[in-house]
Parts: sequence; C-alpha cells; structure tokens
Amino acid sequence: MRDSIIAVMQSLSVEDQARTALHGFRRLKRFVVFADQRIKEAYFRNNKVTKLHIACGHHVLHGWLNSEYCPGSSSVLRLDATHQFPFEDATFDYAFNEHMIEHIGFAEGLHMLSEVHRILKPGGTLRLSTPNLRFVLDLYQERRTPLQEAYLEWASSTTQTPADNPVFIINNFVRNWGHTFIYDEKTLRSSFEKAGFAKIKRCQIQQSDHPALQNLENGSRMPSGFLEFESMIFEATKGTT
Repeated sequence: MRDSIIAVMQSLSVEDQARTALHGFRRLKRFVVFADQRIKEAYFRNNKVTKLHIACGHHVLHGWLNSEYCPGSSSVLRLDATHQFPFEDATFDYAFNEHMIEHIGFAEGLHMLSEVHRILKPGGTLRLSTPNLRFVLDLYQERRTPLQEAYLEWASSTTQTPADNPVFIINNFVRNWGHTFIYDEKTLRSSFEKAGFAKIKRCQIQQSDHPALQNLENGSRMPSGFLEFESMIFEATKGTT
C-alpha cells in the first residue's frame, strides 16, 4: 500500500513538472515571436530599400535585415531558411546568402531559392555564394598551382589531415562542417531556374553592378584569396513580368 501511494505521488510530481515545462516553453515561444516581430517592424520602418541577409552568422551587415537559424544577437531575426519565410510576397529589393546552401539538402536548397524568389520584388536580386565542386575536384590533379598547394597546406593545418595527399582534404571538405550538398555551376544554375529566376549572372567576389550588393562577402574568415578560390558567386534576378 505504501509503495502504491509513493508511486502515485511520484507520477503526479512528474506531471506537474511537465505542465510547468510546457507552460515555460509556451511563454518563451511567445517572447521569441514578439521579439522577432519587433525586429521586422523596426527594420521596415527605418529602411526604404529592403535587403534580407539569410544565415548571417556573426557577419552582421548594416542596413540589412540580418537573419539566422540560431541568432547570436538580439538584433538578428530568427529564420529557418528550410521552411516558409515569414514575409509577404514581393517584400524585398535584395537578398544575400553566403556559404550556407551547401549545409542543407538539395531539395531544401531549392525550397530556399523558391522562397527567396517569392519574397523578392519584381526585378529584385539575390546574391549567393557557395563552394564550387570544381575547385574541390581540381585539388586531385597531379600538377597543381601554387595557390592550390597553399590551400592544401592551410587546409591540412586546420583539419589535421595529410597535406601531401589531397584525397584526405577532398573527403574532409565534402563531409566536414555540416556540408550536405556541394554544387557545381550547372546544378546551381538549374536550381535558380527551377526556383523561377530569370536572369542569372556569375560575379567576382565583392563586385556587383548593384551598389547594394558590393563588398558583402566575409573574406576575413579565411587567409587572403582562399574564399575567392573556394567560391562561386551568382546574382539571380526575379523577372518583372
């Protein structure tokens, strides 16, 4: 009898704890939703030209609505780019996404591009950079350029893999850092087209015909020249009709 009473009391205690935790979660969710709404309202109130920075990390850009899956700042909007974006159609003039699409699956990447297309105004432009599969495969050549050799040496020192065997560097690049799908140019262009973009242009790092899209890439996170070496950068524009 005593054991039965103790069991019932313990059961009630667990249920009470569960109710308390659920109540706390709901309060936290309401707080987060309210905070995100304030960030959006403040941004649109203070900016006539609207620019969405998707997956900003620690690279927060002035004049942009910076967003991240798990924000590290109270000024950054919480955004899961693999789900529907919390914006109306034709909201933004520009969007920017740097070295993020390779961290989600191909289907999720296509969904993200379609969502960006939806929230851009007619004539709006997305600038996107991502590692180029061609750069990775070219590391396997027997004859390599001084830049390729320097990159292999740096990659070896940061990943603790043999510098004299690019097979390790290639495998590490494809599998490490949460990489899920590495694009080549043909596949990425195809995804832009499937998402509805009309004009697709490959660009040089930090350069653009649009002043708003110049000098955006975060080159400071790698030795000089390596980000450009790794990346392919595209601007894709939404049609006006």
